[in-house]
Amino acid sequence: MQNKHYSPDLTPPWKKQQPAPEVPADPDLVVEEVTTGYCGAVIRCEKTAEGPTVTLEDRFGKQRVFPMAPRGFLLEGRVVTLVRPRSRPAPSGPARTASGSVAVPGARARVARAGRIYVEGRHDAELVERVWGDDLRIEGVVVEYLEGIDDLPAIVRAFSPGPDARLGVLVDHLVPGSKESRIAAEVTGAHALVVGHPYIDVWEAVKPSSVGIAAWPAVPRGQDWKTGVCRALGWPENTGAAWQRILSGVRSYKDLEPSLLGRVEELIDFVTAPEGA
Repeated sequence: MQNKHYSPDLTPPWKKQQPAPEVPADPDLVVEEVTTGYCGAVIRCEKTAEGPTVTLEDRFGKQRVFPMAPRGFLLEGRVVTLVRPRSRPAPSGPARTASGSVAVPGARARVARAGRIYVEGRHDAELVERVWGDDLRIEGVVVEYLEGIDDLPAIVRAFSPGPDARLGVLVDHLVPGSKESRIAAEVTGAHALVVGHPYIDVWEAVKPSSVGIAAWPAVPRGQDWKTGVCRALGWPENTGAAWQRILSGVRSYKDLEPSLLGRVEELIDFVTAPEGA
């Protein structure tokens, strides 16, 4: 008598879910999320600690982020599994850096200039590197981290800016009448330029749409701004992880607000200006 071997899975075949076809989440592909019914076009895909996600934008311009779960979407009425898009061929036009400048193939970093750019805050410095890093290396401009604007007068005195060693500084929340504006005025001169953006934190300089939110939330006065943002958006109260989530949405200058773009470009022009200019 033969022994029969049975599968431990006793689910009848007609009740088992069939695998859904995999579809690349190419930009502008229109799908519907199965659990919410949210319908929109694919804007981007991202890799997160929890797994890959896809951002959809509906016809009103509202964006939402969803996990790319198996059988998670409907495409023309049929269930599909979205997967990361295939690599695309290189564009035929001139390549550009993240700042929008024409890239120079094979260009080597220039020997560092005597001039420097100081950036207040680690997140600010990381954002400058993300968008302007390639340009700065070609120009030979080194970016230094400024922990706080209170340290700036001592740094300027030690640096001793001059015609061949200009100093540019980017600070947070530079508004008239503030302590920051008084310190900036104290150190600004012919060879030292201090500029700033109007935001409480550089997070706000990233366009909300690039992060997949409608707007940056208002945080009550007296509450830590970054923590308040995480709470309002329902994110874990881990500001380091939140920043990485925000930074991952920045691919080029198009993801930043003009008020920050103009200030950084102003500093680069100042530091790289010919002697006597």
